[in-house]
Amino acid sequence: MGKITFSVGRFRTRKAALVLSGMALAVSLASCGVIAENDDANRSSATSAPTAETPSPTRTPAPNPTPGAGPACPELRCTSITVTGDMLVHTQLWQQARADAAAAGQPGYTFVPLLEGQRRYIRNSDLAICHQETPVAAPEGPFSAYPSFNVPPQIITASKDVGYKACTTASNHTIDRGTDGLLRTLDALDAAGLKHTGSYRTEAASKEILMLQTDAAKVAVIIGTYGHNGQIPEYPWLVDELDPAAMIAKAKQAKALGADIILGVMHAGDEYASEANAQQQEVAHALVDSGQFTMIYGHHTHSVLPIENYKGTWIVYGLGNGVTELSPWYVLNNEGLLVRAQFSQNTSGVWTASDLAWAPSVIVRDPYRWCSVASDAPQGVCATPAADAETHQRTKAVVESMGAAAAGAHELLITKEK
Repeated sequence: MGKITFSVGRFRTRKAALVLSGMALAVSLASCGVIAENDDANRSSATSAPTAETPSPTRTPAPNPTPGAGPACPELRCTSITVTGDMLVHTQLWQQARADAAAAGQPGYTFVPLLEGQRRYIRNSDLAICHQETPVAAPEGPFSAYPSFNVPPQIITASKDVGYKACTTASNHTIDRGTDGLLRTLDALDAAGLKHTGSYRTEAASKEILMLQTDAAKVAVIIGTYGHNGQIPEYPWLVDELDPAAMIAKAKQAKALGADIILGVMHAGDEYASEANAQQQEVAHALVDSGQFTMIYGHHTHSVLPIENYKGTWIVYGLGNGVTELSPWYVLNNEGLLVRAQFSQNTSGVWTASDLAWAPSVIVRDPYRWCSVASDAPQGVCATPAADAETHQRTKAVVESMGAAAAGAHELLITKEK
């Protein structure tokens, strides 16, 4: 591993966390500021200087063919990445998780049945990234929902179970439970084996880059949140802010460290809207204009937002909710978007998006479940045929309102794939 991880279970005081910050800074400098899944992938082989007797070869070896999961690869190498919206756990969801655990003869809580419908989509991609919207509590609580969340950590183990490899953590709820809640959430992610970025134990860690390795590519993830619901983090480096200059600087660092694909993630927007607001568009366009990012996507609004192809780069403005309790007031709150992007490397070594596909979803209850309302109905009827059709049409209209379909984005029909 390229990251030195300290167990917060052994260092529970904030004072100790600050001591660790100095220690981790030295480690970070020594490791060039990268959190990697595979250190070997970040090392270059040393070669001897050529001599007259042994001229240096001029041909660069071609990369090994790596088609990746998902659609047919149009180039020699491809990799696909699936992203989803906010994991927003309210009271009725953890009540469902307790009932599902009891039905399976297990103690505690299990959110696996709630997320199970996502597994098939995740399996047909090389990498899946979720967004852990809120801090988590101890396994048995006490729990709380809006406005100050403290949710069962079993949502994290369930995310790992269905196939996620990493989660972003910067949101307007990250510090709902202060620094202790933030640290508790990072502990739970580490214990589950999920990589993460967006909130940090130490200042040194906040300067590192999350790099995820697929068979074909190194993927960097850089996130920022618009705010903290009026709260102020105990330390300015605890949570990544939505600062284009800082995100671009991190992207340049990621590229210097060998990132092939760089994802920019925005936690921003107007809740329950169907359009991206000015801040979202300005930040997304600034990130694309920097030339450092391969794709931009976002969450926070609890509603699906449009997809735009801006100067050849995809911007997915809002993924809606990954999971949430049903809202009796906002039907948009109950809907979400799963997006899978395939990236391919051309003969010049440049990675670009070669396919962008989306699947609309809805949350249903009795029992609570995430359910795809894509045209191929991979889980069957979700709510009712009429309600599913309305959700599908509403999502499609919003997704395509900024020209996504004309630019090549299309619906993801998972049952048509192997």
